[in-house]
Amino acid sequence: MLVPSYYEFFCPVKILSGHQALKNLPYEMDQLGAKRALIVTDPGVVAAGLIQQVQAAFEGSDREIGAIFDQTPPDSSDKVARQVAELFKSKGCDCLVAVGGGSSIDTAKGANLMLTEGTDDLLKFQGAERTKKTMKPFIVVPTTAGTGSEVTMAAVITNTEKNIKMSITSYKILPNVAILDPKMTLTMPPKITAATGMDALTHAVEAYYCLQKNPVSDSLSITAIKLVLENLVKAVQNGKDEHVRLAMANAALLAGISFSNSLVGVVHSLAHATGGVCHVPHGVANAIFLPWGVEYNIGKRAEMIAELAPLFGAAPSGNAQKDASAVVSAIRDLNAKLKSLCGLPNTLRETGVTEDKLEAIAKTAVNDGTVAMNPEDVTVPDALGLLKKAF
Repeated sequence: MLVPSYYEFFCPVKILSGHQALKNLPYEMDQLGAKRALIVTDPGVVAAGLIQQVQAAFEGSDREIGAIFDQTPPDSSDKVARQVAELFKSKGCDCLVAVGGGSSIDTAKGANLMLTEGTDDLLKFQGAERTKKTMKPFIVVPTTAGTGSEVTMAAVITNTEKNIKMSITSYKILPNVAILDPKMTLTMPPKITAATGMDALTHAVEAYYCLQKNPVSDSLSITAIKLVLENLVKAVQNGKDEHVRLAMANAALLAGISFSNSLVGVVHSLAHATGGVCHVPHGVANAIFLPWGVEYNIGKRAEMIAELAPLFGAAPSGNAQKDASAVVSAIRDLNAKLKSLCGLPNTLRETGVTEDKLEAIAKTAVNDGTVAMNPEDVTVPDALGLLKKAF
């Protein structure tokens, strides 16, 4: 194994993982010097009864919930983040607690940035490290097991005026605490369980062979891959198994820390673009593109990808090309299994994407920041070729 001549790794998030982890929420607020929380969530989380679990955690403590914002849409926007920031101020809150999936977490990140910087314009923070200020106390309780947003320094938020997705990355927007409690993911339907699980797997696999990989991220990726492959099908088959749910929550978190440091590649650039142009859910798009993206990179990364073969159940043959191809086949087999269990789409056509949109997706994909860390260069014709294969 070749250690890079230089690398950086950073994850300051305190992690609480366990079957009663949520009960520690008030204590963690106290440790952050916060007394009054604004809960940021969405209608689905409320309908599933999960906010009642959060409210129960506050019983008997001297911390309190100042307000609950429960109207986060599937795609976060600056308009929604602005509403959260205004509610935070009007209710005298001093801490943000995101309860939900990636959209709720990104909304809270955006609102925190607005509150800290005293602005309602997030566009000026698009890009990397555009803020230097210390944010308000911020705790995340994920209700899905895929995005890893609870430990990533990124937020994707739509600018409603210009109709573009702003990508904001900064070490400053990382949460202070991530609380993984399996009872918060028990209500995830099988198809969402599958899609979010494949999102986590994609993070881990791409992080393992993309250009900024390092020994620390590698160790996290390997553990995340093991956890996904051992538990995802079980989670889809029986979503009420708390041990399996906890394993998947940890897989998503570990993959999130890994790719936040090593970054990802063409699979994500295609998924981001497909989401932007055709509104395909991110986890679904990642599942579809993952085998094609891995295969595309075998030319330059055969040995690294081959190292993953034993994790995917393939006996090493000593031939890197063959073993790397076995990883691709195993991913396709997993996708097929998930399709049979819960209807997870395996092609773009199955998601409703039409062939006339592929060129627009390809042009968007090559301008996505993630493609810069892909081992193989990706041109518009290259991206279009991958899209046609995945169609």
